[in-house]
Amino acid sequence: MNRRAMPSPITRLPYRVATVCAAALALAACNPAGGGGAGEPPLAGAAIGGPFTLTASDGRTVQWEDFAGKYRMVYFGYAYCPDICPVDVQRMMQGYNAFAKVQPALAARIQPIFITVDPERDTPEVVGEFTRAFSPRLLGLTGTSEQVAAAAKTFGVYAARGTEQPGGGYLMDHSRVTYLFGPEGQPLTTLPVDQGGDAVAAELAKWVR
Repeated sequence: MNRRAMPSPITRLPYRVATVCAAALALAACNPAGGGGAGEPPLAGAAIGGPFTLTASDGRTVQWEDFAGKYRMVYFGYAYCPDICPVDVQRMMQGYNAFAKVQPALAARIQPIFITVDPERDTPEVVGEFTRAFSPRLLGLTGTSEQVAAAAKTFGVYAARGTEQPGGGYLMDHSRVTYLFGPEGQPLTTLPVDQGGDAVAAELAKWVR
């Protein structure tokens, strides 16, 4: 199937995530100095993120607890997405790479993670092919439908199968948000992938210490 021939997917933020993001913007406006000890992270105390059990591209089982001590950039999408997901992931990794050039030691403490919302098609092999196209540092995760649904719920991510497309295939309707979590798994902020890699790098510089 030619995934690039598929029309653009519909994306939306679930109410829970939209509310959190609105609060984050309000906090940022009250604290223009940003992070780096200058204020509380925008998502501090939010009920986002937590335990999951998923599968990496090499077949090994991966759990949220495996990243203890590391910052985590987390994006939910799918490999057959024709445009939105590849652009978001590209910008996420451009931001990471730009930050790594300036702060390589701090960047080594960050684990970028891509979690599929389409486990039916996104096998470990497919997810691995997708993530390797952007960076060897990007970890791709999939799992059973139940495992992926549980992870999406834990991270406040909306995902649902869309309508069938002419010629076969389908799109996924899913929320579009990139999270940054701290070394204890605590939510810190959302990363502005819509503003480009430089904006992502600047946000990492605020909170990764």
